Amino acid sequence: MSLSNLEGEYDHLIVSPHSLKQTCLALMDEQIQQAKVQKEAQILLKMNSLTDLDIIKKLQEASAAGVKIKMVIRGICCILPNLKGVTDNIEIYSIVGRFLEHSRIYCFGCGNQQKVYISSADFMTRNTEKRVEIGCPIEDENLKQELLEYFNILLRDNVKTRKLCGNGEYVKMDTSGDPFIAQEYCMQKAVEEADQLPGEEGISWLDKLKHWFQGA
Repeated sequence: MSLSNLEGEYDHLIVSPHSLKQTCLALMDEQIQQAKVQKEAQILLKMNSLTDLDIIKKLQEASAAGVKIKMVIRGICCILPNLKGVTDNIEIYSIVGRFLEHSRIYCFGCGNQQKVYISSADFMTRNTEKRVEIGCPIEDENLKQELLEYFNILLRDNVKTRKLCGNGEYVKMDTSGDPFIAQEYCMQKAVEEADQLPGEEGISWLDKLKHWFQGA
């Protein structure tokens, strides 16, 4: 991609400053239309920050229409959930754990019609309008399901997660059940899967992962 060609045409990628924001707004509009005809509608988002006013207004519109919205926003978040008639259908969580995550996931829709993207862009004006950022659609169904499973794992975290309330305060999750830390779960899963891989250079993948985690 050349920086001198910011309005290039792409078959699959969504690219800011030209098409990423516009595409996401259009995908939110699709969910709004689904909700208006009483069909299941959903938006799932994971990123570091949410400050883009156009996107915030569209999320409010989607919530008011009945779209169910869940967001994992680690840092700055300029929209409040649970405001009557405006953001009733929005849930927002922040997870700050051992590792500083930078993954961004956008999901629009439900079931077979769900569209999933991974991206470099937070929903901030500096990312959506002033930088070159890329969103990539996930078309392989297995990969799509892995990302959705990962998102659900994040929502299970009841130790490192804080839930944003309508008054702007973050509160701890209910820990009356078994404690669950999403990052630790994913670390353990990675170690278990690595144990099944062949080693190289006399050092197993499992030992390499254990060494890396211990030093992190």
